[in-house]
Amino acid sequence: MFAILKKEINSFFASPIGYLVIALFLVLNGLFLWLFNGDFNILESGFADMTPFFLLAPWILVFLVPAVTMRSFSDEKKQGTLELLVTKPISHLKIVLGKYFGALVLIILALLPTLLYILALDNLKMTADILDYGSIIGSYLGLLFLVAAYTAIGLFASTISDNQIVAFISAVFLCFFFYFGFEGLSGLSALPLEQFGMEAHYNSISRGVLDTRDLLYFVSISTFFIVMTQFNIQKK
Repeated sequence: MFAILKKEINSFFASPIGYLVIALFLVLNGLFLWLFNGDFNILESGFADMTPFFLLAPWILVFLVPAVTMRSFSDEKKQGTLELLVTKPISHLKIVLGKYFGALVLIILALLPTLLYILALDNLKMTADILDYGSIIGSYLGLLFLVAAYTAIGLFASTISDNQIVAFISAVFLCFFFYFGFEGLSGLSALPLEQFGMEAHYNSISRGVLDTRDLLYFVSISTFFIVMTQFNIQKK
């Protein structure tokens, strides 16, 4: 599994994909948080608060994570190397986990430079009040769980087709549906469907409250799509 993980990370940075993903994520966040006028602009809000970043990041990651995972298995299928990979003396689950953690590490590397935003806010605040580090830590934890779920969904989508564009669009749709779709459906009906969506659980963790129900939700979503990915690989 670790050999596949290492191979995935090396392949990301052997091509422009890894650098492009990290740069694109940071540039988009930087533009919306510090330059563009709007609700996400921290300077316009007048508060030393990371909330705009944690509201914006899930929407950018809806597109960015599928861009990372779309080639995981679709590229293997297109090049005909998937058959060679699954015949190696390693279980299908370890193959899936190797690719999963390889993509997850890349996304986490993209998140790490955003810690500089905390330093920037600490220097920009006008009062002696300290930042709400408890809320910030909780929000980053929620973002990590969200990224883990997005990555599992993207990996599953990459097994649907050998076309990377199809895999990308499928992953974007599934990530968007699981993040916002249930809340949208809840607004159209009297049923409390928002609890089935990621947004409600992500917001709950972001408040700094670690509820086991929220953690189990994200672990269950990630596990389900990893198992489904393994099932698709075995079926192929």
